[in-house]
Amino acid sequence: MKKYFGTDGIRGEVNRGNITGEMFFRFGLAAGTYFSNQNKERHKAIIAKDTRLSGYMLEPALVSGLISSGMDVFLLGPLPTNGLAMLTKSMKADLGIMLTASHNPHTDNGLKLFGPDGMKLSDKVEKQIEKLIDDKVEKYFVKPNKLGRAKRLEDATENYVSILKNIFSKSFNLSGIKIFLDCANGAAYKSAPALLRELGADVVAIGINPDGFNINKNCGSTHPELIQQSVKTHKADIGIAFDGDADRVIMCDEKGEIIDGDQIIAMIAKNWKKKKILKGGVVGTLMTNLGLENYFRRNDIKFYRANVGDRYVKEKMNTLKYNLGGEQSGHIILGNLATTGDGLLVALEVLSSLKNNVKASKVFSVFKKIPQILENIKVKNKNIIENKSLSAKINQIDKNLKQEGRLLVRKSGTENLIRIMVEGSDKKLIKDTVNEVKKLILNYA
Repeated sequence: MKKYFGTDGIRGEVNRGNITGEMFFRFGLAAGTYFSNQNKERHKAIIAKDTRLSGYMLEPALVSGLISSGMDVFLLGPLPTNGLAMLTKSMKADLGIMLTASHNPHTDNGLKLFGPDGMKLSDKVEKQIEKLIDDKVEKYFVKPNKLGRAKRLEDATENYVSILKNIFSKSFNLSGIKIFLDCANGAAYKSAPALLRELGADVVAIGINPDGFNINKNCGSTHPELIQQSVKTHKADIGIAFDGDADRVIMCDEKGEIIDGDQIIAMIAKNWKKKKILKGGVVGTLMTNLGLENYFRRNDIKFYRANVGDRYVKEKMNTLKYNLGGEQSGHIILGNLATTGDGLLVALEVLSSLKNNVKASKVFSVFKKIPQILENIKVKNKNIIENKSLSAKINQIDKNLKQEGRLLVRKSGTENLIRIMVEGSDKKLIKDTVNEVKKLILNYA
């Protein structure tokens, strides 16, 4: 079991526990030391971040640790997570670090680490870095003449936008498409409106005025009601909402109907199969709607469920050699184009299907979802679900439900939450099951 890393990097409340300047110095020193064990004269790390005020506290601490390990550091400023992943690879960096707490409120922060291939680190590598974090820091300080240097780059957003544009043909444009865009006051507040407008779209944008405190606050992919209402008000063709680091996307059609990650994956899989560019099949997660799995079965598309977390989706995609995967929450990986979720890239792929006055509601009527209820329970100790007595009772409820639906209870990898998911054709049954499991958990909390 890992001590610091969760399902998606390190995350928590700022100035508490692991999210302090002292700990980020240790994280930087440990990661820099691990990736400096190569036969090279100089080593390079790049750092991007979202728009949280705490980034200005944690970034210098991280830089100090990296420089102390002998790493040269390039600071990119606010940039979506996949922009950081892409530039880690294109700049031939040894290490990429994204300072973010994704969809969490501004009071949280954290980091995600990427290797030189632009991939999130494996559990094995994270465990090796954790050993270095807990060791005596003095062991890993380099000599004064071996210290790294730090430099700020001003053109990271332009480079990321250029990479995305070059993925599509030069004739690709979005003229005639009106988009209502919500950037969550996060990492995509510059790149997303700029790129969509460069491609000719008529863009009405909100969530583009970050102040350090308003990231994800009543906006973005966790509050899709904003795009639902505004698409109809502005008579837009589609609504698009990102989260704080823009690695996930939620959409709505021109009628204001929500298009979640499962629906987006179904639409892309359908198109890619038709174009004969879908390789192998699709990787989802334990949370993927059963309706999507049934759709793939009917259409002879292979489907595999991985553990929750886009890192695990990508690892399974690599193992199976599939080029499409993702989560219901909007983390979607276009494997032939990116190494991790990229809301803006996925949006472009979707928008390429809306030319010639095709309505979004028509494009996304791919499969019928099976009723599903998701509920998060806030607890002091999320590890209570490992209690043998509680686990046995949950397993019995699941066993009783088997013929009528599906139950999943898991702890969040990044927050003190226990997540309940129940799905099935009988809406009353799944609602009653959620309430039964919730009551059971609270009795143990």
